[in-house]
Amino acid sequence: MAEKDNHDVIAPEGKVTPIDTDYQIGQDNIALQIGPFGLDIHNRVFMISGLAIVAFVFLTLAFQNQVGPMFSDLRGWLTSTLDWFFLSAGNIFVLVCLGLIISPLGKVRIGGTEASPDFTYIGWFSMLFAAGMGIGLMFFGVSEPLTHFGTSFAGTTVENGVRTDWAPLGGAAGNAAEASRLGMAATLYHWALHPWAIYAVLALGLAIFSFNKGLPLTMRSVLYPLLGERVWGWPGHIIDILAVVATLFGLATSLGYGASQASAGLNFLFDIPDTVTTQVVLVILITLVALVSVLAGLDAGVKRLSEINMGLAALLLGFVLIVGPTLLIFTGLFNNIVAYFGYFPALSMPFGREDANYSQGWTAFYWAWWISWSPFVGMFIARVSRGRSVREFLIAVLVVPTSACMLWFSAFGGTAIDLVVSDGIKAVSEAALPLQLFVMLEQLPLTAITSFIGIVLVVVFFVTSSDSGSLVIDTIAAGGKVNAPKPQRVFWCTFEGLVAIALMLGGGLAGLQAMAVSTGFPFTIVLLISCVALIKGLMSEPRG
Repeated sequence: MAEKDNHDVIAPEGKVTPIDTDYQIGQDNIALQIGPFGLDIHNRVFMISGLAIVAFVFLTLAFQNQVGPMFSDLRGWLTSTLDWFFLSAGNIFVLVCLGLIISPLGKVRIGGTEASPDFTYIGWFSMLFAAGMGIGLMFFGVSEPLTHFGTSFAGTTVENGVRTDWAPLGGAAGNAAEASRLGMAATLYHWALHPWAIYAVLALGLAIFSFNKGLPLTMRSVLYPLLGERVWGWPGHIIDILAVVATLFGLATSLGYGASQASAGLNFLFDIPDTVTTQVVLVILITLVALVSVLAGLDAGVKRLSEINMGLAALLLGFVLIVGPTLLIFTGLFNNIVAYFGYFPALSMPFGREDANYSQGWTAFYWAWWISWSPFVGMFIARVSRGRSVREFLIAVLVVPTSACMLWFSAFGGTAIDLVVSDGIKAVSEAALPLQLFVMLEQLPLTAITSFIGIVLVVVFFVTSSDSGSLVIDTIAAGGKVNAPKPQRVFWCTFEGLVAIALMLGGGLAGLQAMAVSTGFPFTIVLLISCVALIKGLMSEPRG
């Protein structure tokens, strides 16, 4: 592994084209010693984002009854008004990634022409996959395919000239086979190329401008080709503050989903009451575990937990593949991939959509959620991807997780749909969304064991997300210092839990979703601009 220079940036290996700037990493930081604890924070980014989040938590907890309806209205307004914008942006990110893969710029190597990877393929894949999708796959693996199948099979309904159903596109009324194809295609559209393209664009920009150009590992650095030295002033401060706030609310949304599913699983297995109190206790307990992992650091904490995640997820997936309808799952996987690409143009169309509930309530929300996650996942992927070529990086980040998601949804969603269609087991589709995974596993052997593994997976994914998110937020709030004092990581990890609790008490999942969408919108603009900056930065780098 390459050594770091005295400015806390990993020195490049081989040829690069660094940016000549007088800015020194940490020059705007404030170093404090509070008792035995040392702090090293970027004064404006840390203070403004920290105070804004503290104020938000306080006001949400103080006015719980009033903020719930407000959050629901905010989410609905944003997704219905800006659905075309989110869908268009998602398409642009996919096109940028595909263009870079086939262009000569794909030969550029992250960290310099002689840089070698810091992690093996297995370790690398484990970390990017666990950080990027973990809790979502557990929560939506059964529920989303089953939901889209059900709405597609039910067909469309129109009231006063407006569609009121939730079916994607035109649905498939009464046709179980086509409803299954459309339902799986609609699900994979949300979990395949688009989200990973969002992550990849930002991660690549962060990696190139830090490891090749010598700039701090913060969001503002990606926009240096367009803003120049102004990135070290208020334009850069605003970008980094947006990144911190978006990351925190994106993580809080995922933690809320994880807590609701873990609570449902505990109620299913052990009759523990499935209440908001149980979910809050879970958030507190898991945040404490995440704190231990944060203090252990990237290699000992996140990497080890990610590999445990991958092992348990592979075990559960293998069980479903063997015990479930094996032949149907594998033939379904091929059919689902064909359906995904077949329906892709229609599902990705930003304009003239008649399926407003699906395109706004599902797709627009998802894109905003992924984008609010992108500073966290993007920076995390950037930190573990030094030594890869641009082409290798993009193919891996797009294809490997997409393939895993396709297999996961085909196995879990396909099994659930088969239970409903072939065996007539309505309990799976009638269960609450957080409970559907466990009701599906109940129809297979070894229910207690597999359900317990499912709960453990949710918890460990929860810890991994909180852990790696804290490392990333702390890096941004420390002005790009990747080895800032650990008490700062403890602060951010703690506040991730507090924000999740505040939103759960104030507005439930609707509150969590509303804040993810509201912070995702301004950051979408930043991401679109960063695509131009990324291409400009890559064009100046030596290739090969």
